[in-house]
Amino acid sequence: MELKILFNSAAIQNDLSIGWGFSCLVDNRLLFDTGEKAVHLANNLDRLKIDLTPLKAVVISHDHRDHAGGLEEVLKRKPGINVCICPNFSRELKQKVELFGGCLIENSDFCEIENNIYVTGEITGTYKEKNIAEQALVIDSDNGLTVITGCAHPGILEILEKVRQRFSGKQIYAILGGFHLMNKPRRTINAIVRRFVELGIKKVGPTHCTGSDAVDSFKKAYKNDCYELRVGEGIVV
Repeated sequence: MELKILFNSAAIQNDLSIGWGFSCLVDNRLLFDTGEKAVHLANNLDRLKIDLTPLKAVVISHDHRDHAGGLEEVLKRKPGINVCICPNFSRELKQKVELFGGCLIENSDFCEIENNIYVTGEITGTYKEKNIAEQALVIDSDNGLTVITGCAHPGILEILEKVRQRFSGKQIYAILGGFHLMNKPRRTINAIVRRFVELGIKKVGPTHCTGSDAVDSFKKAYKNDCYELRVGEGIVV
């Protein structure tokens, strides 16, 4: 399957919008997160000449603006589209989806939402000492499993463990997205990198809230198998 990065902090060309947030198009049929602003997503869709006609669903990892801020643009371009969220997302976000004519799908458990594409269902993490609901995306391809995270507030290893339990015996090929390791001690970062290697994970794409120290550690461990995830880049998994 092909992934196309639609929003992140760096891009392959100067006319693409960048910022704090994340968005990734999966196989031209599913959008994972929408970046921080509708105007940014609109610009990138237009500049990259991406037609949302084949889009079947949008998955929002968690209820923060840097991941759901561009949702309004998608709903305008694709009326009636399925929007997969966690049950404990805010009423405000749910009302926005309904206001713009989207179809809410609330996932509390692991489920397949498109052929060979799954959501983990709601996993509880913490943010600023409060509980936060989050879900990750899992792609099952010939290479193995690819896990895409928004911010990994529940913990990146905890998310991976849930995926491993669901797909017992299946190899995790790649992990991409925010790993929420900013300001974490170096020993914690190194332990997580070591665990990735122990699990036999072949490719990584640490970005967004992962933090520069952790990104550097993953680059040292994975070298050319560490994706930059710049806006406009296509990746085959």
